[in-house]
Amino acid sequence: MDLLGTPEDKRFREEVRAFLAAHLPADMRQRIRSTGFVSYQDQRQWQRTLDAHGWGAPAWPVAHGGTGWNAGQQMIFADECAMASAPTPHIFNITMLGPVIIHFGNDAQREFFLPRLLNGGILSCQGFSEPNSGSDLASLQTSARRVDGGYVVNGSKIWTSQAHASDWIFCLLRTDSAAAKKQAGISFVVIDLKSPGVTIRPIIGIDGRHSLNQVFFDDVLVPQSGLIGEENKGWDYAKFLLGHERTYVAGIGRTRERISYARELLASRERAGLPAKTAAAWRGRIALIETDVHALEITQLRLMHAGIDQNMASLLKVRGSELYQEIVELAMQIGGAASLRGDCGELTTAYLYSRAVTIYGGSTEVQKNILASTVIGL
Repeated sequence: MDLLGTPEDKRFREEVRAFLAAHLPADMRQRIRSTGFVSYQDQRQWQRTLDAHGWGAPAWPVAHGGTGWNAGQQMIFADECAMASAPTPHIFNITMLGPVIIHFGNDAQREFFLPRLLNGGILSCQGFSEPNSGSDLASLQTSARRVDGGYVVNGSKIWTSQAHASDWIFCLLRTDSAAAKKQAGISFVVIDLKSPGVTIRPIIGIDGRHSLNQVFFDDVLVPQSGLIGEENKGWDYAKFLLGHERTYVAGIGRTRERISYARELLASRERAGLPAKTAAAWRGRIALIETDVHALEITQLRLMHAGIDQNMASLLKVRGSELYQEIVELAMQIGGAASLRGDCGELTTAYLYSRAVTIYGGSTEVQKNILASTVIGL
C-alpha cells in the first residue's frame, strides 16, 4: 500500500531517489548504513551538497532559502534520505536554530546566520540541558549578566551533541534570576564557541564514541547581537523550536532502513547455514515490527493532515523511538556472536548508540506524562 500515492507525490519521490542515487557518495552511505551514525564531516559535506541543489532547508520559507515543499513532500524527503542511509539536513542548523532566527531574529542576524547555516559554513549545537536541569529544563541556572554592549555568561551545559565539532552554540540562559516563574527570565542566546572562556570537555558514550560533551562558560563575553528576539522570552522560543524538532519524530524512514538491513543480515546468515526454523522465527519478528511501523505511518499521516500539535507529536516520538530500538536490537541478535567481533562489531555499537533515542528530543517518560495530562486527561 502506497500511503502517499498521488501522481505528484510519486513523481516527487522518484525525483528524490534520483538525486540520492546521483549525489550520495557510496562510501558515506556505507559508513552510515553499517553504524547508524553520521559523523560531523559527513554532515557538513552533505549539507553543502543539499544547499547546492536548493534542498538545504526543506521547511524554511522560500524567501530565506527554503524549498517551498508541502508537509507531505517534506516527509517523503526525510523518509527517502533515511532509507538511502543519507544524512538529513543538519538538525541543529536547519530544524532548530534556523527557524528561530527566521521568526524571532533581526535582519542582521538573518543576513549573517541563514546562508551559513544553509551551506554548512557554520555548524551549530544545542545548549539546553545542564548538570542539574535535564527533564526539568526550566530550572536551568547558567546565567547571562547584562553588561555594556552585551552579556557575561557563566555556568555549563551538558550532553551537548557535537559541540567539539561545532562553531556556534545556541543556549537558554537565565537573564532574570528574580522572575516569579522559573520559565520566565530565560533568554535565547547564540555564542561563538571560539570565544575566550569557553571550554569543551568530551563525554564518551556507552558506544565508545565521542559525540557528547560538557561545555563550560567562564566569564564569556557575548555581544548584544547574540541575543535572539527579546530578553526573557527564551522559553517561548524554545517551545517553538521543539515544535519544529518533533514534527517528524516518528522516524519512519530510519526504522524502515534498519528493517531492510536486518533482512539482508538474516539472508547472509541463512547462506552461511543458519537453520531454517531459526531463520523463520527471526523473519516473523521482523514482519511484526514492520507491521507496527506501517501502523505508525498511518497515524503520522492522519495527524499531519489534521494538523499535528505538540501533544500528539509526543505520541509519535514515543512509539517511533521504541520501534527503532526494537529493530536495532533485533539486528544485533540476528548477527549473533559476530556482533561482538571486530568485523561485525558495528551491530553492537549501533545498538548501544540507539539507547539514547528514547532520551534525546524529550525522554519517553516525559512524553508519556504529557500524553497522560493533555490527551487522556489524568
